[in-house]
Amino acid sequence: MKKRLLTILSVLLTLTIALGGCSGRKAGDSSRITVGIPQDLEDSLDPHKAAAAGTREVLFNVFEGLLKPDVNGDLIPAVAKEYTVSEDGLTYSFILREGVKFHDGSPVTAEDVKYSIEKSAGMTGEESLIAAFSNISRVDKVSDTQVDIVLKENDVDFPAYLASVNAAVIPAANAAPDVTPIGTGPYKYVSRSPQENIIMQRFDDYWGEKAYIKDVEFKVEAGDAMIMDLKGGSIDMCARVSVTQVKQLGDEFDMYEGSMNLVQALYLNNAVKPFDDLKVRQAMCYATDTQEILDLAFDGYGAPIGSSVFPAFGKYFIPELADKYPRDIAKAKELLKEAGYPNGFDMTITVPSNYIPHVDTAQVLVQQLKEVGINATIDQVEWNTWLSDVYAGRKYESTVIGVDASSMTAEALLGRFYSKADNNFTNYSNPEYDKLYEESKVTLDDSKRTELFKAMETLLAEDAANVYIQDMAEFVPMNKKYEGYVFYPLYVQDIARIKLK
Repeated sequence: MKKRLLTILSVLLTLTIALGGCSGRKAGDSSRITVGIPQDLEDSLDPHKAAAAGTREVLFNVFEGLLKPDVNGDLIPAVAKEYTVSEDGLTYSFILREGVKFHDGSPVTAEDVKYSIEKSAGMTGEESLIAAFSNISRVDKVSDTQVDIVLKENDVDFPAYLASVNAAVIPAANAAPDVTPIGTGPYKYVSRSPQENIIMQRFDDYWGEKAYIKDVEFKVEAGDAMIMDLKGGSIDMCARVSVTQVKQLGDEFDMYEGSMNLVQALYLNNAVKPFDDLKVRQAMCYATDTQEILDLAFDGYGAPIGSSVFPAFGKYFIPELADKYPRDIAKAKELLKEAGYPNGFDMTITVPSNYIPHVDTAQVLVQQLKEVGINATIDQVEWNTWLSDVYAGRKYESTVIGVDASSMTAEALLGRFYSKADNNFTNYSNPEYDKLYEESKVTLDDSKRTELFKAMETLLAEDAANVYIQDMAEFVPMNKKYEGYVFYPLYVQDIARIKLK
């Protein structure tokens, strides 16, 4: 992943922030930073219910699990200082770190950890967002400093899920975590004004390296307002704007370049006509010119992908799949004719209006699909409407969005296409895929699991489950009075490394 720092006249931009872990930090550095974000945290402030990537990336600063990811995507101890695994691979024994406090000043106890894991796993009646947690048999408090998690079946990826925001440790005594979120992270939640901002403050009793910046405001901004407010100085950084908007910025900002680490695609509802027809979906893939999308909407930046895995996943990523459907208008028309749509059809692309890059992508797709007789109309909706109607309700035909991985596991991206998965919002269903997924869950050999994941990835491409486009380039503009932004191979914003120059 690219990590070079640019100071140039014309670039892209997107999100923001970074983590603690550097020696010589002065916790007394009192300062403030305002970060522009394109969406409010409308799904939930409870980390166990936060479904949207935009919510999780902000809550990353407030919450931690037993483990957490570092800037390389590796797992490091957090609330737990260490853990061991039984010989049969079913029992994970966690020794809790001493002196970890919640933001309300209360100490983290084994009871809190047991409660949090059971709640996150859906064992207390809550709906779990981590499918892998259905494999938890029980959570045992062994002592005041040890908690054992016992699995039903082996899962070598299990520790990675414990590093997710959705697996955060929260106080058992907090009766309203969605109203007053309390975590153990480097920042504590102060307040939220709907559609306006989220205020956080440095947690000076944090167990690890303290954050540099004392006060943080995540300010909810419309796309055009972000640029005006960045140039006007009312925000110091902003997230995910279009290339055109970035070109409006001068050289008074530092630009950081990386990847968003997500799968942007034209996601199709495989359960509704005509997208329940393989030939229709394949025709749409042949009608799409990914490079033209990158050139017109992103100035050529971005990494083309051909399935639901992005390059940061290394050994699981198959770059050749990006070339599986070279643009072929004649082939697309022939497939549509065979499917019973010789004159094409009408369709709607539902796009969250706050994500300008997705809107821009949809506009290019409309023109490309028109060449094969498919008349697409863009329906821009509010973010909360997209979450309720598209993601949760599955009441849509198609949508352009970017899907992230909540953990550095292939299952985090590929598991959502299992026919029984709660987050399978595309309604993709293939018995062969289900069989591969189920086999991957019980396979301990890493090379065999890699083969299975690659087979799943390939099957998604062959089935044209969606029209896969790219892992979007990420450029972060930051006021020159700050420094220290760091990219992660996950979709997070981490404030704690940002400091005044």
